[in-house]
Amino acid sequence: MGRLDGKNVFITGAGSGFGQRTAELFAQEGAKNVYIVDRLAERLEKTASLVVAAGGNPVPICCDLGVMANCTGAIETALGHDPKLDVMISNAAAWANEHFLDMTEASWRRVMSVDLDAYFMLANRAARAMKDTGGGSILFTSSISSLGHGRGWTSYAVAKAALISLAKAIAVECAQWNIRANCVSPGPGDTQQSVDITSEELMAKWRKEGFPVVPLNRLASTDDIAHAFLYLASDEARYVSGINLIVDGALTAQAYDVPEK
Repeated sequence: MGRLDGKNVFITGAGSGFGQRTAELFAQEGAKNVYIVDRLAERLEKTASLVVAAGGNPVPICCDLGVMANCTGAIETALGHDPKLDVMISNAAAWANEHFLDMTEASWRRVMSVDLDAYFMLANRAARAMKDTGGGSILFTSSISSLGHGRGWTSYAVAKAALISLAKAIAVECAQWNIRANCVSPGPGDTQQSVDITSEELMAKWRKEGFPVVPLNRLASTDDIAHAFLYLASDEARYVSGINLIVDGALTAQAYDVPEK
């Protein structure tokens, strides 16, 4: 406990899933101000209550990060509260499940604006602040979709792959100011996003019976990913920068099994 004592942390997509649990865990680990960003106010209210119960001070910021001016505004809100920003986690996501031939410019731009452009803008503004206050940790939620492809998820996979390159660029460009940048790439997760993509019935089935696509036979929990972020944000990872930490229950380690018949 206490690995983030007195730190100020900024987390997007904090209204549910990985972002919500990360906000709560970081507060439990001593984070002082927890800036929680989401486009849905009712979800932010739930996260804020969890942060308070964990001992942190939540600062809700409700906005759509697909609008670049909102990204700048969200960081400015945080810096107006306290000029020191120690950890910035970009986790918000948009997606479009459609065949490549059916994709439109509008759907492509929407996914790229939330899943790549916003990550750049937030990281750029956060790094400028960290440069003047002794450094910090910039973290992105990428995905194992960055390593391969699932049919129908072209824009999402392309954006997630680009984030790994962006994190490496930041790690190299900003190392001189003690700014680290890393990615976490979850496998299939037990989150609200997964419910939105599939259904509550399917998720309940996988929770009960397992998820055999993954060698460890389960979906990633919110704890699995939140603890990965905690490690990378903490001083325990002070020499770790520019990596993509894959948290997928050995899914991407598996090639194939020889068919029995």
